[in-house]
Amino acid sequence: MISDTIAAIATSTAGSSAIGIIRVSGEEAIEIVNKLFKGKDLSTQKSHTIHYGRITCPDTHLIIDEVLVMLMRNPKSFTMEDVVEINCHGGTFVTKRILELVLTHGARHAHAGEFSKRAFLNGRIDLTEAESIMDLIEAKSDHALKLAVNALDGKVTQLIKALREALLEVIATIEVNIDYPEYDEVEEMTHDSLRPKSLAIHQTMAQLLHTAKTGQLIKNGLKTAIIGRPNVGKSSLLNQLMREDKAIVTNIAGTTRDTVEGSVNIGGLTLNLIDTAGIHQTDDLVESIGVEKSKKLIEEAELILLVLNANEPLTDEDKYLVEMTAHKHRIILLNKSDLTQKIKTDDLPAYILTSMTCQSGISQLEEAIKSLFEMSEMNVEETFLSNTRHISTLNKSMTAITNAIEQMQKGTPIDMVEIDLRTAWELLGEILGEDVSDSLIDELFTKFCLGK
Repeated sequence: MISDTIAAIATSTAGSSAIGIIRVSGEEAIEIVNKLFKGKDLSTQKSHTIHYGRITCPDTHLIIDEVLVMLMRNPKSFTMEDVVEINCHGGTFVTKRILELVLTHGARHAHAGEFSKRAFLNGRIDLTEAESIMDLIEAKSDHALKLAVNALDGKVTQLIKALREALLEVIATIEVNIDYPEYDEVEEMTHDSLRPKSLAIHQTMAQLLHTAKTGQLIKNGLKTAIIGRPNVGKSSLLNQLMREDKAIVTNIAGTTRDTVEGSVNIGGLTLNLIDTAGIHQTDDLVESIGVEKSKKLIEEAELILLVLNANEPLTDEDKYLVEMTAHKHRIILLNKSDLTQKIKTDDLPAYILTSMTCQSGISQLEEAIKSLFEMSEMNVEETFLSNTRHISTLNKSMTAITNAIEQMQKGTPIDMVEIDLRTAWELLGEILGEDVSDSLIDELFTKFCLGK
C-alpha cells in the first residue's frame, strides 16, 4: 500500500564500497529513523539538511555505525513523501544491519522500483520520465546517456503532449460543431478542413517513428556477429575492437568452439560483439555444435562482420558465407593483408583490407559501421524515442490516425471519424501514463532496481 513506509538499500550490495545508502520513504520515515539515530532530533530539523550521528540498536544500545542522515520533507522529495537517507560506511554487513533495524522498527522492505513508482503515482514524474531512470542506469555510451537525460528532463513528454494538444484541438472543434452548430464563431469542421490537420499530425508521428530506429540503436546497441571460416582472424578482430585479449588466439584452426561476447562503443553506437565458431564442415561433435550456433546467430544478428583470409584463395565455404549474409547489414573484411594477397576480389562486394597483426584497417571498419547506420550525421541534441513501449503505442496511435484519414476520404460522417481521432489521443495518453492499468504499472516498475 502507498500509505506504508518503505525502505531499501539504494547502493550496490554486490560488495564493499566507500559508502552505503539506506533510503526510507513514507509518513513514518522520520519517526522510524529517529528511533535509531543518536544525534539531533530529526523531527525538529528542516528539510534538505544533513546531520551527523550514530545508528544504534534501541534494545541493546549497541553502536552500529557513524552516519550522515539526509532529511527531505514532503513534497520536496523524489517520492513527494518524507524521505530519509542514511549514509553509512559501505560494508555489506553494516548496510544490511542498518536496513534490518529500519524494517524492525516499522518500515516495509520496498519492492523493485517502488520509490520510482511512488514518484509516478504522486505526480512527481510521468511514466516516460520514470522509465528513463532505468535507461539512465543502464546507459552504455555517452549518446545513450544523453537520450535518457533528455527523457528524464521531460523532452519526450513535450513531444507527446504537443501531439495530444494538436489532436485535442481538432476533437474539441468537432465536438462544438456537433453540439453547438449555431455558433458562428466556431470554425466549421468539414472533411476538407479536417484532413490537412490530421495529415500534419500523422506526418509528425511518422517522423518520430523514423528517428526512433536511431534511438533504439543508441539505447540497445547492435547485435554484431563476427563470422568466417576457422583461423581467418575472427578472435583477433574481437580483441582489436575491444582493446583487450577477450578471446583466445592461436594458429590452430577451431580454437573458438563456442561464442565469445563483449561490448564496444564506436561513435556513440554500442556493438554487442559475438565471436562465433568458424563455419566449416567438421566431424568433431563439439565443434559442429558451435558451427550450428554460428549459423543461427547470423539470422539473429543486426550486423555481420564477415572475415575472409586475403592470404588464401576464395573457398566454397567463403562463397557460401558471402551468399548467406547478402541480405544482412554486412561488412566484409579481407584479413591478413600484410601477407601476399591470394584471394580474388572480382566477385566480391565492397570490402576493407585489415591486418590484425599490424593492427591496420580497424579505423576504416569503425567509419564504415558509423556510415552504414548513419551515425556520423546524428544530432545528439535531438530527442529520440527509444523505449519499446512508447514506440509500440505510438504506432497504434498512428494507425488510428490513418484510419481516420481513410474515413475522411470515403466521406464518413465527422462524428464517426472522431472515434478514431479520440482513440489516437487516448493512446498517446497511455505513453505518459494516463489511464493505464494497474497491472501495466506494476509490470513496468518491477523491472527497476531495488532502492530506485
